[in-house]
Amino acid sequence: MENYQIPAQTRIGHVHLKVSNLQRSLDFYCGLLGFELMMMYGDAAAFISAGGYHHHIGLNTWHSKNSPPAPERAPGLYHTAILYPTRKDLAAIVKRLAEAGYQLTGASDHGVSEAIYLNDPDENGVELYWDRPREQWPMDEHGNLNMFTRALDFNGLMSELDK
Repeated sequence: MENYQIPAQTRIGHVHLKVSNLQRSLDFYCGLLGFELMMMYGDAAAFISAGGYHHHIGLNTWHSKNSPPAPERAPGLYHTAILYPTRKDLAAIVKRLAEAGYQLTGASDHGVSEAIYLNDPDENGVELYWDRPREQWPMDEHGNLNMFTRALDFNGLMSELDK
């Protein structure tokens, strides 16, 4: 087979999640995280977006209405990662989640990014993060990317709100 490389401009367009309760998921993604409802598809699916795109996330109950969460130790989606444009934007959602008493499952500095982790109401993993500028990414002495997982500096992150 001929060697093929995907075009560099290719992006993940959207994720579509099976949920057990559509309204509960809309309350989380739209009410808490701030996504905009773009369209309902009957009473079993919704399409939500940031900034008016047709949809970044699809939510449906077609095969999952009133079902328990998927087993943690089974194949499937590990998490959906939502990229915030700036560190200050990430700090703002962290503050909003804290004020709502929403539990985080983790927080990390990966060198290339800073991230917090939580679960949606169906235990689907959600990563909220921002990317550092490429020139700040950690590289080894050979110019190879050197990502890591370290504790997130919450004080530094939250200080962005004072700027």
